[in-house]
Amino acid sequence: MVEFALPANSKINKSGKKHPAPAGATKTKTFRVYRWDPDSGETPREDVYEVDMDNCGPMVLDALIKIKNEIDPSLTFRRSCREGVCGSCAMNIDGTNTLACTKFCSDVDDGDEVKIYPLPHMPVVKDLVPDLNQVYAQYASIEPWLKTTTAAPERERLQTPEDRKKLDGLWECILCFSCSTSCPSYWWNGDRYLGPAVLLQAYRFIADSRDEETGSRLDNLEDPFRLFRCHTIMNCTKTCPKGLNPAKAIAEIKKLMVERKV
Repeated sequence: MVEFALPANSKINKSGKKHPAPAGATKTKTFRVYRWDPDSGETPREDVYEVDMDNCGPMVLDALIKIKNEIDPSLTFRRSCREGVCGSCAMNIDGTNTLACTKFCSDVDDGDEVKIYPLPHMPVVKDLVPDLNQVYAQYASIEPWLKTTTAAPERERLQTPEDRKKLDGLWECILCFSCSTSCPSYWWNGDRYLGPAVLLQAYRFIADSRDEETGSRLDNLEDPFRLFRCHTIMNCTKTCPKGLNPAKAIAEIKKLMVERKV
């Protein structure tokens, strides 16, 4: 389990606001939700919501939407597709980074209580919304598009089924950053270490047979921090809500680094 770690300089007031279940509710679940409004000047707090599960969908995102629509409209979080594709609703639920839209309320370890926090070790914009400016800047730094030097073909650049298969387990990444924010190396060196999400994306283009800039891509990663700060802790692979293996992708990049020097 990847335990939640507070944003820098944060202390949580455990005695936040409590919202009891409606009268007559017989099947309830308690949600403890991280709340912080930068404009209020108040200390972050943990609000408690008791939700009537007989009138709520099964996913944690369903409960959050119900809380916002029916109990507390001030609650702030990101969401979009509700299908585990966009990565918008990534947050720390029950101590693990995952997607709220694919996490069943019934799957939490603590029975009838669900703890929901923003992604760990990220600046918080408000409530459950992390600031993703840095990770997207790092993503842009790897130039995540096909780079070629030969003339463009009339229709498309082809690849064999075997070469296409090499991209499986890479292209499915939805950039939710659950993996990067579960990585202790990224917690302590996030300003210089690219993190597992970005490095998996980097390998996606290194492994693509249509890309013709493998050398320059490896040069871009040749740095004690950008790549080699990974210590194969494996939190990234354990927490990925899409079942991907960023640690393996990072290992493949390291192997290519060694092979080109032999």
